[in-house]
Parts: sequence; C-alpha cells; structure tokens
Amino acid sequence: MSAQAERKTENLPQWKKEEVDELSELIESYESVGIVGITGIPSKQLQDMRRDLHGTAELRVSRNTLQVRALEDAGLDDLVEQIEGQVGLVGTNENPFSLYKELEASKTPAPINEGEVAPNDIVIPEGDTGVDPGPFVGELQSIGANARIEDGSIQVMEDSTVLEAGEEVSADLSNVLNELGIEPKEVGLDLRAVIADGVLFDPEDLDIDVEAYESDVATAAARARNLSINASYPTEATAPTLIAKATGEAKSLGLHAAIEDEELMPDLVSKADAQLRALAAQIDDEEALPEELQDVDVAAGSAAGDEGDGEDESADDHTEDDAEADADADTDDDDEDDEDDGDGASGLGEMFG
Repeated sequence: MSAQAERKTENLPQWKKEEVDELSELIESYESVGIVGITGIPSKQLQDMRRDLHGTAELRVSRNTLQVRALEDAGLDDLVEQIEGQVGLVGTNENPFSLYKELEASKTPAPINEGEVAPNDIVIPEGDTGVDPGPFVGELQSIGANARIEDGSIQVMEDSTVLEAGEEVSADLSNVLNELGIEPKEVGLDLRAVIADGVLFDPEDLDIDVEAYESDVATAAARARNLSINASYPTEATAPTLIAKATGEAKSLGLHAAIEDEELMPDLVSKADAQLRALAAQIDDEEALPEELQDVDVAAGSAAGDEGDGEDESADDHTEDDAEADADADTDDDDEDDEDDGDGASGLGEMFG
C-alpha cells in the first residue's frame, strides 16, 4: 500500500477500514478480479446469484468509494474507471473467458419497468395476442404497434418496434408489455472488465464463439502439420509421419529398381509372379504353357498386368538404359523368330518348363 493510500485509509472510520481490508483480501486471494454491474437486480435474486457462484467465484458488494480505495491500494487503477452506478467486485481463479461465459449463462429474462432505459430495441411480435377485443387494442396502437381486431381477438399484424435501445420506458409501454408477458431485458451480473495476470479484458474481448475458435485452432494446427510434412521439417508431431513416408518411398524405389533386399523379396516375387501370369494370359495356345499356368484367367491376368504397370507409375519413368534393353530384347526376339520360323510356341514352353 502506498503512503498516500495509507494516509487516506487512516482518515476512515473503523468500520470502513475493516471493509476496505476485506475487499483488499478478496482482491489478493484470486488470480482474476473484475467489476460487475448489479443495477436492477432485486436483493433476493442477487443473493441467489452469489450462492450459484460459490466454488467458482466470489462476489462482494460494497460502497463505491470503498471499492475504489481497495482497488487503488492493489494497484488496479484500470478497474477504478468501471466503478460507476451499482457495482460489485468479483474474484475467481477461473480464466476470464470462463467467468464471462458463466455470468452470461446465468442471466434470465425480466420485465422492464417505467423509467428504465431499454437495453435493446423492444419489439412486439406479429401474431395473436390472446386478448379479447376491447380497449387493449387502443393501448397497443398508442405505443406504436400495428394491431387490430380479427377473428375474435386482438392481432398484431407485423413485428412492431415500439421502443429503440437507449430510450426510456413509459408507463403505458410497461403496462402493455406486462399484459403480453414480454420480458425485454435480461437480469444478471454484467461483467464490465476483469484483470488477469496484469492484462485488462473488456466484455468485447471475452465474447467469443468457443466452438468457432476451437475449429480455427484445429484448422491452423492441421495446416501447420501439412506444411511441416511437405517441407520435410521434422518435429515431435510430424517425425513419425515423415519416417513412414520416407520408408514408403524407399520401398517403392527398391521395387521399381528390383533391388534384391531381404525385406523386398516377397514383394518382388509377387510382382514377378503377377507379370508372368499377365504374360501367360496372353498366350492362346495353352499347351505351350506349363501346367500351373494353363488355367490362368485372362481377366485376372490383365488385372495383374495393370497392377504391374502401376508399379512403374508412367512411361516417362523409364531410363534410357531400360529403353536400350527393351530394344535389344526386341532384336533378339526377331532373330529367334527368324531362326525358329514358327517354333516360338514350343520354345516358350521350354522356357517355362
């Protein structure tokens, strides 16, 4: 407490000193301290709200001058500006967003009385009022509602704005609203500001869509992860995926290059078997094939052949050496065809036999 604050406190009556001490104790006991408006809340309802906050937050109502002294003693001058009208101090160890959400959820609709200022536009909705024909239709019209008698009752023909936000409620309007059961205001603790870890939060800062915020964070995290993976930037979260990706690429390269590795051999054998069956399926003369290949289905063989092509991905992936090897193979086949002159089927049978 500053020397100036001590001098101010020394001039206070004893009961006020004790009250300031209790307020100061509340401020020091919680991680977050805020100011709430309590205007228009009946005493009994305020007690119920204080009881509902038990375990989450503590509400203390006192004279404004004493609250100011306690806040100044604690160095919370930013909150002093919010001490106006009927207010109270609230302390909590919850984060400010949770506190704001809880206070907003606890608000309940309430009737508005003559002389009060409308917190928002007051609208009488279109529809049947449920009131029998009589002088009430005139009262509705006098406050600006488009009303008339139809089908044996008083009807409001369209949504009618009878008072704009910030204007004072008249006695006639208050009576009409009470008759219709319209409760245009919400009663509850109105959080004006809160300080947590030295940061001042206004209600506008705390009024967020939690689900939308969580969705935005999840989207950002997913995009960051994709960027890390595409850039091959290892982190604790992406290392397993990068390793799995590298393993898959290494295996694909090994299969494409026919590298005789122990882990690749089963796949290489399966690939070769599929290619062999695809080739056998193209032979019309079954007797030219060994017994185990004579019953190969053409469709199955073609599918296997397609699968084998998929391993190569595209014709562009072939190297020049592969092209030269293919050309040499074609030349050898032509030479053999010239020499054997029609005995190619039996030669193929010997090769498979």
